Amino acid sequence: MPVRTTGRVEEGFGWRMWERAPAPPLAGLSGPYQGYWERTPAPLSRAEVPHTGVTLILSFGDPLSSLPHPAASRPERFTSFVAGLFDAPVVTEHAGRQHGIEVPLTPAGAFAVLGVPPGEYGNRIVPLDDLPWPPDLLERLAEAPGWEERFALLDRALAARAAHGPRTSPEVARAVRLLTASGGRTPVAELARDTGWSRRHLTGRFREQTGMTPKAFARVVRFQRVLELLGSSPGTPLAEAAQRCGFYDQAHLNRDFRALAGCSPTAYLERHPPDGAFPFVQDLAGAAP
Repeated sequence: MPVRTTGRVEEGFGWRMWERAPAPPLAGLSGPYQGYWERTPAPLSRAEVPHTGVTLILSFGDPLSSLPHPAASRPERFTSFVAGLFDAPVVTEHAGRQHGIEVPLTPAGAFAVLGVPPGEYGNRIVPLDDLPWPPDLLERLAEAPGWEERFALLDRALAARAAHGPRTSPEVARAVRLLTASGGRTPVAELARDTGWSRRHLTGRFREQTGMTPKAFARVVRFQRVLELLGSSPGTPLAEAAQRCGFYDQAHLNRDFRALAGCSPTAYLERHPPDGAFPFVQDLAGAAP
């Protein structure tokens, strides 16, 4: 599998990214690996919007500062970490240097690879040292001679862990697929009937194995769908976008945007013009576990 390289560097500042799909045994558990290198002349802040995957960051050095949730009182510092599913934007900042690998895991993939139910770190960022992780893997990745070797090492390590890791229940996996396929439109009562569980039992198991309730998960799915639409079809009226993506009306879209992006749709489009610069995160949740 080839490694795709993109980026731009001028006078020592800029960014590079190396991307490759994971090995076939990890299909449905992880999206493409992304190696990254970034240098900026001043500290750089980003607002990361919610999505339906778990993010594993394997850092080769410099930490990030993060305000992981509006309820947090002060920023925290992380190097290598796991970020669960969030229901609000997360602001991160680095001092001007970043280098490492991002692994976008499905909730099922995170459960299998990390061995910890994603519900234990929903709306949280957890240092990798707090999880059962091979102690020498990060060092071996950093010392590998190139990105092909790094990704091959990561393939072997993740596949070995997933082969013996816990599995998402078939009922939760099916509920995730139904919510994703419907764009977040499937009612929780219908999901409960489909699984044969009570609504309360489904909600509890879903939260434990994904990090969100079905209702919150559906809200994020709708939000990601409208980001995709606004990015791929510039100029789409917001009322039309709301109708096409499962919102009751434009007011509903505006409320969810403020909750999940921290601003109105109009302000978001001004900050992220639809020229490919949207901070898209691949929607991984619908992949078969």
